[in-house]
Amino acid sequence: MKKIITLLTVVFSVNAWAQETNKAPELNCYLKWAQKFDERGGDDVADGTYTDVIITIRSGANADCYQGKAVVKNHKVEIFYVMRDDGTYDAVQRVWNSDPKNVTINNGISSALMTKDTQLINIIWPKKLKPKKAGLKKAPEPGDD
Repeated sequence: MKKIITLLTVVFSVNAWAQETNKAPELNCYLKWAQKFDERGGDDVADGTYTDVIITIRSGANADCYQGKAVVKNHKVEIFYVMRDDGTYDAVQRVWNSDPKNVTINNGISSALMTKDTQLINIIWPKKLKPKKAGLKKAPEPGDD
């Protein structure tokens, strides 16, 4: 009898632990924005200076998102900055795996830049996110005519 109770306790404990580990991972700030742009699409980013961008810095499953500024020239990111708490900007300077002048912009998000220490950096233009489409209007129920 004790063996059966012990066996059932172990089975229920393993089952409860398995359910805890099967939870979907929480989306980080980059993935939330990327999902929104995938759902709605993004407008083209014209050449110019944008002071309303989001700079995402990712390492593994972790991501940090910062307010920033980006300069776009010939439909590519020329240079980008992270905003400090006092409203000033610092240019993002890293040791890159590829030329940062070849960063293209597609669907409101730049292509990823990889640093030598394997961080991924993207620039997001949140104001280029297309508006949410209106939902489908339901038909009325039949009346008692």
